[in-house]
Amino acid sequence: MELLILILSGLSLFIGIVALLIGSFGLIRLPDVFCRIHAVGMIDTAGASFIILGMVIYEGFTLVTVKLLFVGIFLFFTSPIATHAVAQVAHTMGVAPVGRNLTKRPFAKTTASRRSGKGK
Repeated sequence: MELLILILSGLSLFIGIVALLIGSFGLIRLPDVFCRIHAVGMIDTAGASFIILGMVIYEGFTLVTVKLLFVGIFLFFTSPIATHAVAQVAHTMGVAPVGRNLTKRPFAKTTASRRSGKGK
């Protein structure tokens, strides 16, 4: 039974570390602040959750497990809020996303003229 606990906790820790490394690679590789925030926001929550799960499995049901679960719940709720706040500040400061510009509507004039009946 102890061997199974060691294997499961080690596997969970390994998955969490790999997830955090992938998120770090995305932070370096992705083109703009919004893509980077999305990658890091998703992956750091998953990586931290797997690491905390591995520690919970290893420790068993003790007071340390309860504390780890509280830390995990805190991270689960605060990480998306923090990434949203950073994205909102970047948008307010005028940082533009790289790539397709979805705010410009090239067919807006055509669509408006069809609705009013002037396009016929």
